Order: sequence, then C-alpha cells, then structure tokens
Amino acid sequence: MRSIWNGAIGFGLVNIPIKVYSATESRSLDLDMLDKKDLRNIRYKRVNEKTGKEVAWENIVKGYKVEDKYVVLEDEDFEAASPEKSKIITISQFVKEADIDTVFFDTPYFLEPQKNGEAAYNLLLKALLKTKMGGIGSFVMHEREILGLIRPYDNKVLMLNRMRYPEELRDYGELDIPTRKAAPKTAEIKLAESLIKSLAKPFDPKDFKDTYNAKLLKIIKTEGQRQENKGCAYKR
Repeated sequence: MRSIWNGAIGFGLVNIPIKVYSATESRSLDLDMLDKKDLRNIRYKRVNEKTGKEVAWENIVKGYKVEDKYVVLEDEDFEAASPEKSKIITISQFVKEADIDTVFFDTPYFLEPQKNGEAAYNLLLKALLKTKMGGIGSFVMHEREILGLIRPYDNKVLMLNRMRYPEELRDYGELDIPTRKAAPKTAEIKLAESLIKSLAKPFDPKDFKDTYNAKLLKIIKTEGQRQENKGCAYKR
C-alpha cells in the first residue's frame, strides 16, 4: 500500500507522527464504453451547450448560479476559502463510539506510526480500547477540511473514519413516512419481533460476499471463449 497523507495526530502535548492509507478498494470490474460498430473507445468532449463546439481547458471557468446569473470564481477566491494547510490531525474531543450514528461515517483509512512514533501510537491504541472511545478531530487533505474519528480497528490498528458534516445529510421531511394512523397492531409487532429473533446472530463480515463481480467475470470469460471458438471475437 502507498500512503496518501503524512502528518501527525495531535492532542494536548501529545504528537504522534503517522502515515494515512486507504483502508478500502473498489472491486468493481473496469468496463469501458465502446462503439458497437468497431469496439473503439468512446471519448468525451467538453462542449458549449449553445454552440455545440468543444471548449479548451484554458477557456473553462467555474461559476455558481445565483437566481438566473452565474458568479464566476477566480483562483484567488478558492484560495481565500481554503482552510489553513496543516499536517496535524487535531483531536478536539473524545467520545463514545456508540454515541455516533453510523450515518455520519464515510471513508475509512488505516493509520501507521512513523519512526519514533510507535510507543505513543500503541499507547493511544490501548487507551482507546480500554475506554471504548474515539477521538474526533479535523485535518486538511486535497484542499478540504476533513472531519474524522480516530478509533481502534480489529484491536490492532488505529483507523481514521472520515465523517460527514451534518449539512451533508438530506432532510427526510418530504418523505411519505407512515404516521400513527398506520400503527401496527400488537399481534403484528410480536410476530415481527419473533421473526427478527429467529434470524438474529452475531455479526461476522465474512458471512457476506459480493457475488455480482464473480458471476459477471465468469460470464465474460465464458462469452470470450465462445466468441473465440466461433471465430467472431473482436481483437484490438
């Protein structure tokens, strides 16, 4: 794995140098968009919606629509709004993990101690395990201020869970949610509870597998062999 960010965890007088690594990877098959006639790759162009002509990168600007007009932003506008760059994940508070709704969790990252940071890293890991707490802090990555929770994972490594800000969550007020008029009967609740209990078991992530990609890849190999045997396979 290659680190995507280098810095340190900071809280109080403690400073732990760390490296950040992506904890997940996409398992989706990389499918290309092709022209059905000759299987050539489809290219996308940036075109003016009015003229239909392609626009060069140097002629493209960014703007935000206010009512019926666009306000064009310059590079200095983005720089003025950018958070102050820092190489410190500053922990502002410690919280019980159970107090955080999972809807706020986003991308996970592994944290690795850098040289001379191993002892402090292990100390924080053990302390968080014992208290069952996590540290909420912020840092800057890719010109954005990121909110994250530092917590133990698998009792062996510190993980940084990127978190969503409250304003990123949509309001469900417009949804047609059942009201008291649709309240279930006591017998129905008991039946539902019985069904839930019959299917209840400790969570083990190994019980769940993404079978779609495996099935699709098998179909691709079978179809490729069929076309080759038939003499109609496309070659580039």
